[in-house]
Amino acid sequence: MDAAGAYGGGKAGAPFDPMQFVQRPQVILRGLCLLFAIIVFGCISSQGYAFDEKEYYCLYNRDSNACNYGIGIGVIAFLASIGFLVGEFMFEQMSSVKTRKHYVLGDLGFSGFWAFLYFVGFCYLTNQWSQAEDPPGGIGANNIRAAIAFSFFSIFTWAGCAWFAFQRFRQGSEAAFAPSYEADPGAIPGSTPYSSYPVGQDVDGGYQDPPFSGNQTRGAVGTDFQAPAY
Repeated sequence: MDAAGAYGGGKAGAPFDPMQFVQRPQVILRGLCLLFAIIVFGCISSQGYAFDEKEYYCLYNRDSNACNYGIGIGVIAFLASIGFLVGEFMFEQMSSVKTRKHYVLGDLGFSGFWAFLYFVGFCYLTNQWSQAEDPPGGIGANNIRAAIAFSFFSIFTWAGCAWFAFQRFRQGSEAAFAPSYEADPGAIPGSTPYSSYPVGQDVDGGYQDPPFSGNQTRGAVGTDFQAPAY
């Protein structure tokens, strides 16, 4: 099955254009998702912990689950962003419509789910930070706030990726159910319908007489009837 233009992609086998690739909205959003993921898990893993006399503790109200959650969704978002960027690069080369459909559905499901996880993470980290004590010497406070802020920004970048994936899926679905036959010209408004064969009409525009009608008319009008002689 031909994948030319299927699910918002170009024709398979078309030459690769780097400028057109980096200008795609999907690619731009994936780059932002990648950048924000690095900031989120980088800020928490580098200065999200402090040390007291006994052990390291998380600056989010000493809740280690909050730090683990932020790092976890950030690392997975980082790896997923790389994978989807590679998928966008290979999307034009997918010659199968089913392959493109599976990619678009995977993009839609994962992006929507990760936008939800970032929303949960933003609420979770914000709540724990509002109840936490100030870190010793204020070290790490900016990193903690940056992780919260970019978790909030990531909600919209991943939701935007899900939106574009949904647009691709809808475009592919409409193309799949579009009629592939040509409409009857007679059913098109303004077109000339087919005319039936003119029964009994001569080629020159006149009407032909019925068979034997000429002889019967001439016999009845031009001559008198004579009885046969035996």
